[in-house]
Amino acid sequence: MATIIVICQIIIALGIFNVWLLRSAKATAWRGGDATNMKDEFAVYGLPEWFMKIIGGLKLILAVCLLLGLFVPALTQPAAIGMAALMLGAISMHVKVGDSLQKSLPAFIMLLLSLFVAFA
Repeated sequence: MATIIVICQIIIALGIFNVWLLRSAKATAWRGGDATNMKDEFAVYGLPEWFMKIIGGLKLILAVCLLLGLFVPALTQPAAIGMAALMLGAISMHVKVGDSLQKSLPAFIMLLLSLFVAFA
């Protein structure tokens, strides 16, 4: 079970790094509305650019904490709970703008992984 939790922590962290560091300026099938990058996506949700920076910063910090949690276990549960909360927010934004369920799928998977890590 511990190995599965570790794998989930790594998947969550790498997924966040991918979205926020490597692909934030790129179009993906998962972007809200008809957005072609992260800045446009937050605009679709009616959120200001400064909020995007806060959310991105929080997600990156929590992703780092999930990785550090491999060595300092006390960091794992708070980071996973924080990530789950942010993923609930992401899902709610997709719902707000009437996105298809497919566009919410990555956030939903990350929510489930985060909850698993937090409470397994």
